[in-house]
Amino acid sequence: MWLCAFIFAFFVCLSGSDLSGPRAWILPRQSPHFDRPGDVIVGGSFSIFHFSDGTPSDFTAPPTGLQTSSVSMWGYRVAQSFVFAIEEINRSAHLLPNLTLGFSIRNSGDSVHGALYETMGFLTGQEEPIPNYTCQHGSPQAALVGDTRSSLSVSMARLLGLYKFSQVSYSSSLPSLSDKIQFPSFLRTLTSDITSSHAVTQLIIHFQWSWVIILAQDDDFGQQASSLATQQLSPAGVCIEYHLHVPSHQSLGKIEETVQKMQKCTSKVVLVFLSNSNFQLILHGLLGVPVSGQVWVSKGTLHMALALTIPGISQVLQGTFGLLYHSSRAIGFPEFLAHLRPSQTPEDMFIKKFWEFTFDCTWPYQNSTVTEGVQFCTGNESLKNKPHPFPEVSKIDAAYTAVYSIAHALHNMLACEHQERKGTNSHNFHSWQLLHALKKVHFKTLDGIKIMFDANGDLVTKFDIFQGQKTPAGVFHLVHVGMIDPQVSSGNKMMVQLKEDLQVSSLNAEKTVPSSICSESCLPGFSQVPRLGAPHCCFDCSPCPEGQFADQRDMKRCLLCPKEQYSSHTRDHCLPRTEIFLAFEEPLGFILALVALLLAGLAVLVLGVFLKHRDTPVVRANNRTLSYFLLISLSLCALCALLFLGRPTVTTCLLRQTTFAVVFTVAVSSVLAKTLTVVLAFKVTRPRSRIQICLSPGTSTLVVLIASLIQVVLCGVWLATFPPFPDKDMLSEPQHIVIQCHDGSGATFFCVLGYLGFLAGGTFSVAFLARDLPDVFNETKFLTFSMLLFCSVWTAFLPLYYSARGKSTVAVEIFSILASTAGLLGGIFIPKCYIILLKPEKNTPSWLKQGHHI
Repeated sequence: MWLCAFIFAFFVCLSGSDLSGPRAWILPRQSPHFDRPGDVIVGGSFSIFHFSDGTPSDFTAPPTGLQTSSVSMWGYRVAQSFVFAIEEINRSAHLLPNLTLGFSIRNSGDSVHGALYETMGFLTGQEEPIPNYTCQHGSPQAALVGDTRSSLSVSMARLLGLYKFSQVSYSSSLPSLSDKIQFPSFLRTLTSDITSSHAVTQLIIHFQWSWVIILAQDDDFGQQASSLATQQLSPAGVCIEYHLHVPSHQSLGKIEETVQKMQKCTSKVVLVFLSNSNFQLILHGLLGVPVSGQVWVSKGTLHMALALTIPGISQVLQGTFGLLYHSSRAIGFPEFLAHLRPSQTPEDMFIKKFWEFTFDCTWPYQNSTVTEGVQFCTGNESLKNKPHPFPEVSKIDAAYTAVYSIAHALHNMLACEHQERKGTNSHNFHSWQLLHALKKVHFKTLDGIKIMFDANGDLVTKFDIFQGQKTPAGVFHLVHVGMIDPQVSSGNKMMVQLKEDLQVSSLNAEKTVPSSICSESCLPGFSQVPRLGAPHCCFDCSPCPEGQFADQRDMKRCLLCPKEQYSSHTRDHCLPRTEIFLAFEEPLGFILALVALLLAGLAVLVLGVFLKHRDTPVVRANNRTLSYFLLISLSLCALCALLFLGRPTVTTCLLRQTTFAVVFTVAVSSVLAKTLTVVLAFKVTRPRSRIQICLSPGTSTLVVLIASLIQVVLCGVWLATFPPFPDKDMLSEPQHIVIQCHDGSGATFFCVLGYLGFLAGGTFSVAFLARDLPDVFNETKFLTFSMLLFCSVWTAFLPLYYSARGKSTVAVEIFSILASTAGLLGGIFIPKCYIILLKPEKNTPSWLKQGHHI
């Protein structure tokens, strides 16, 4: 009630007599309108004449008044579609057959003051309206259609909501108008900015544009719409390069600054939330600027249509996308406009001014004298020759659906009252009754469009997608390319349907959509690496490392392949890893096995030669029993290399290192015993001394047994605590799984190798000290050379063993075994075999007694 009191006080103040011409400084003294009688009256508020405020007031005197500054070509056209719809309904035999609709068209002047004033004038039927008081007792008023801008509709809706008087807007899309607590009687034949902004963002997401510019008006509309768009685009992975705000009041300096920023932009998509005037100023500034290729996306196409009056602007708008709600088309309305004449509607107080602005003429009675160059209006001019810039847009009649919604609601209400036999007629209904019926209305228009409102009073509709294209003749026009249906949605995504020939491409070719990205898409096999200080849409592409893959485009990180698989060469998928080991069948395994057998056979052959010539001086010299031990152990050393070939099993893993360690310990200890025998032989100075006792064959054998027994004990501890076992090496070779023997306890393994190395080092040291003893009696030089080879091989083995990978590790160990075996066999026994087989004359006691060297 306080709002009623406020409005009452407001209009009383405007009607006071303290000021000269109190109403003239608010509105023109003669407020034009266009009325037509009927059984029920439908009001219409349209921005037909725009008012200017004149000189700014200094508050020392009343304002000079609101003067008519221009005629809105669009506003008057909407008003005529309102008239066309009512006349069409009155001719209908099915819709309100026994009732004639009248109307009262008011001019809000695109002003909040004007909208409120004309709304009160319509409600009260007074030239100088007083709230809650009406002078008319004629036809009842059904509803009010209007207005254009949301700021006007908000003021009207607050006033009409007090009376539960239905208001249907055809252009106001402010989201807050969906609040039924603040605006209980407001409905609209379009969607709110929330839904339309959501639809625009769905179009951007559908085209996979990830790098966009938002160009928004610095007012409630621009801020809310851009904020909603940002909230929906960010979770979808879309980045905003620039968020440019344009003042709602036209500022050429700010427009120029915005244009300069747009020249620096790399994004090809501009999301527009601007008024018509500001959009035209932006496009004017972009003429001649190298920003071609940008795609302008808007929730409406009206301002794009108006912008086409700018010469050459089609180059800037090429590929532009706009959304229009899927509304009814008034079939026959272009013909209705073409036959419109001022003489046919003398009650129309707007048409003559509209005629002057449209045809650039002047009515004769307005000039007392004929002025040269002035064209007079005849009234016979035709609007057929004044088409709207976009024929497709001109078919969308904003107020047409609003009038039909009111008519169907009135029809349903009267039909319902008649069925209930309450005796209600067209002159006896309340505004809240029609409002209830209007909220429930559900019908199809003449062209088959379904009309209904949701719980918020917003039209339930689809969106038509239009794209700016050039015809082969070079004419730029809007082409319907698809549809967005908010009702068919999955989660937060609307259904977007596009024609099949519309494709996303990096080229600005016809029927293609340019891509808009900050960084080129990362192909499979690459992952995104964010750029420092840049949005997440800006990144570099880095190839996936070994063992990882990326099977899709634009993956944030590479994925690890399973252990049994490896990444392909292109790193876009994983392949199964094959199991490998050093097999007998492969060339390297075959060669190593062959060499092992040859060495073992050679050792056996030498053993046979020694057995055959066991009584000769060469064989008997330096303990032939030790020679037999050494040859047998060398043969076993060569054969133990075969344990390292083939697929590792539990048995072979247990025998590999232990057999190798024990057999080589026997061989090295035999060499040590032979070396000690030679050294001690030259220490004997008298018979039956302790040193001579140590030269007995049993003593040398005891050295071999004790040294070997220690190694056997170490190997036994190894096997008892943490023995070797078959294992899979996943790291050495990316494409293969290496089947190998794990050493088990590393400490025990190194103890075994260390003990063997200690024996080898001691043997080499003793042999090196005895190298200068007379050759005719001993083999110390051969022992020294063979142990030098042995130690060199195993010294080189350690770094090679731990640097090799996969089955190469096994090959290195086999090679070391065979090389050291060959060194001992060749260094010690080949010279002796040479004398035994090729120089038998030197292998006699008589030759040795002559003082010759072997």
